Amino acid sequence: MDSLAEYVDLVGSRNEAEIVMAARAIAATSAAGGLVRPTGAGHSLAAVLETFFRAGGLAFVRPIWHPRVLPFYGARTATAAEREEGVGASAAADAGIGAQDTVIVFSNSGTNPFPVEVAESAAQAGATVVAVTSRAAGEAAPRRAAHRLVDLANIVIDTHVPPGDATWPPENPVTAPVSSLATNTIWTLILREVYELAPDAARWRSANMAGNDEFNRALVERFSAQIPEL
Repeated sequence: MDSLAEYVDLVGSRNEAEIVMAARAIAATSAAGGLVRPTGAGHSLAAVLETFFRAGGLAFVRPIWHPRVLPFYGARTATAAEREEGVGASAAADAGIGAQDTVIVFSNSGTNPFPVEVAESAAQAGATVVAVTSRAAGEAAPRRAAHRLVDLANIVIDTHVPPGDATWPPENPVTAPVSSLATNTIWTLILREVYELAPDAARWRSANMAGNDEFNRALVERFSAQIPEL
């Protein structure tokens, strides 16, 4: 992987159909008054953060998360919690997932209990489940859950991240992980497609641009009952 630009283009071009499908699900969620429910564990939480309460992002987003899988809560314990049965199921139960929601599960391998259990709960609730994951990494990773994320999702977007998530130097990769680059690319492309389908969907504006505080305040009032984190 010599060129990051080529990698970004590859991730987008190889997932064109799936990105459109995800955008359609999100547009339908918006029209139905539902929520986008992103989730992840460990460094996949970086992707979740990209979806929530940020300039240019969708306003009807409520993450599904658990403090034990946050690396700042404890790096090693976060890894252990992601592998522990029941943590994901507990987070999903507390989230109150609805059938009109779109649940986006960010997980590089998609084999640990936390993302799998959230996907299972979302599927049982009748929500649309979108997996943003690497099929190659999932094939190489130890299987720690009863199912794999790719087998539970309605839509699978493949990040094409190599097993181990390291890309440099090419002959013996030990550094330069690209999973966050991939998830950011995919989410950005989804947002562009959602705009084409639902240009009037609620979106945040930058708090550092004059006049936008009032606009965002109105969105908080509109969604705070559905999204207590606001």
